[in-house]
Amino acid sequence: MDHNDLRIGDAEREQTMEALREHFAQGRLTREELDERLDHALAAKTGRDLAQVTADLPGPRPAYREPGPRHDAAGAVMGDWREAMGAHHAQMQSLHQARHEWRRAHREMRHQMRHQWKGHPGRRHHRGPHPFVGVLFLFMVIGLMVGGFGIFKVLFGVWLVAMVFSLVHRRFHYRG
Repeated sequence: MDHNDLRIGDAEREQTMEALREHFAQGRLTREELDERLDHALAAKTGRDLAQVTADLPGPRPAYREPGPRHDAAGAVMGDWREAMGAHHAQMQSLHQARHEWRRAHREMRHQMRHQWKGHPGRRHHRGPHPFVGVLFLFMVIGLMVGGFGIFKVLFGVWLVAMVFSLVHRRFHYRG
């Protein structure tokens, strides 16, 4: 009988699952691939089934090593398994920290880009309507006093158009 056709135990499955977690931590597997391969490793019955789970990954094939640590009478895990889980936890913390740092750097970059365009030298920003609108308002008041209500209506219409244009212009050119 071929060595690959021999049935495997929980220790071999656990070793393979530890290797898969290590490959995930090193970026060789996505979360979905890891979950799928862990399911296949749990369902494996022979060494050949288990070897197929890690066939395209570098490193030794864990299914053929000596059995790993066992549980004691109280159910506590002994030996290397705790160290492996501690290493896995540390690697996951490292990945989480790297993702956090990337997000922070991305946020800072967006913030800098926003301020770079806002404070561009030689570009003046106006708060409120254009000064031309104030001049039109002054002419409108003078027109009402001197020319009567007819000129007031014309100047009022021009003033409204200038206000709308000023607001639209500011909205599209000075976003931030």
